[in-house]
Amino acid sequence: MSEGKLNIRATMYLSFGFMAVSLAWSLYNSMVPQILDSFGLSAGMIGLVMVFDNIAGVVLEPTFGHISDRTRTRFGRRMPYLIAGVPIAALLFIFIPHVTSLWTLIGLLAMFCIVMAIWRTPVISLMPDLVPGPHRSQANGIVNMFGGIGSLIAFGVGGLLLNMGGFPLPFLTAALVMLLALGVLLWKVREPAQAYLPDAEKPKVKLTSAEWKSLLLILFAIFFWFVGYNAVETFFTLFAKYTLGVAGGTATIMLGVFSIAFLAFAIPAGFIGAKIGRRKTILIGLGGVTIVFIPMLLMSNLVATIVCLFVGGLFWACVNINSLPMVVRIGGDRLIGTFIGFYYLFSVSAQIASPPSVGRLIDFTGQHGFWFIPASENYRVLFLWSCVAFAIAFLVLSFVRHGEDNVAEPDQTSAVEALAAMD
Repeated sequence: MSEGKLNIRATMYLSFGFMAVSLAWSLYNSMVPQILDSFGLSAGMIGLVMVFDNIAGVVLEPTFGHISDRTRTRFGRRMPYLIAGVPIAALLFIFIPHVTSLWTLIGLLAMFCIVMAIWRTPVISLMPDLVPGPHRSQANGIVNMFGGIGSLIAFGVGGLLLNMGGFPLPFLTAALVMLLALGVLLWKVREPAQAYLPDAEKPKVKLTSAEWKSLLLILFAIFFWFVGYNAVETFFTLFAKYTLGVAGGTATIMLGVFSIAFLAFAIPAGFIGAKIGRRKTILIGLGGVTIVFIPMLLMSNLVATIVCLFVGGLFWACVNINSLPMVVRIGGDRLIGTFIGFYYLFSVSAQIASPPSVGRLIDFTGQHGFWFIPASENYRVLFLWSCVAFAIAFLVLSFVRHGEDNVAEPDQTSAVEALAAMD
């Protein structure tokens, strides 16, 4: 296989793993709150239960990313976690809508979040394991496109199945898709040769002080841009309802425009990152999404708001698609799972920290106003919060000096051979 061209078909096989992850979590986040509500839980308690996945992610995803780097079995180093984790997660998912006891349900949800966290980093690690460094931005675009398809299936098909047969039908269907995705991975994906050698040298961190500095800077940038993103993701529908005066369904559709734009631009964003550099592409994305969100501090026109969301989704693709390959490049091919674990540690921490923090700011603004935002339009402050977070991320990232693929990587040949074998 030539290193000058991405093997798109082989990358698509890899993408089924992330599609399964996205499908499961999208269905979980959209339907589990409704199930919890049927037990009479308050909104606060539902919110508490719904952070189980983030708590499990912060603790387990970095841990099992590192453990999988050091794993050597006849099944590979990532596949054992998928072989064990996916069927258990699928089985738990099937049972969720059938539970009649609240405490049993909460225990089942906690178990599901733990199992999902165990195999998430290993499955994401397959892409940089098998794709040579210079092609990882483009490949990550394809992977995220499949993830977006998984989310669209969850929202679209899942909603139809919910109307047809209640909660059990979409959960059963999602579980079967997860198992199907595992089947594709087992059938079509073979890890690099060193993943199967029991006596292989264990990976060690050998970064220069400048590389450690760049790593910490980009991780903090990731934290801040996810702080900004999750604020909008969490509270936009309430902003649209209380500030723009639209119905809940319309508000959800408006937010979906952002996701559709991201999905449409995922692959082009990867190719742009490969062409002009990941750091520059992310800086353009951060600057663009900040500029697009500024008018929404004052905007009340629905069409203009939708246009801003669409353009914002395009810029967000430039940020999100190129960030993980930057982190992985700094760590090198022998520590892919560990450094993807670092990525999720900071991104998931932002998901835990941002919603309650911006929620308190919204409540404060509703009582006292904030700067130029009147108390009657308190939900507008979420865009101020996001713009400040994106601006901080922009500033931090501007000091990063590593993460590009302008030099050869140590294990690139084995990655090329493994990917070629999948074709």
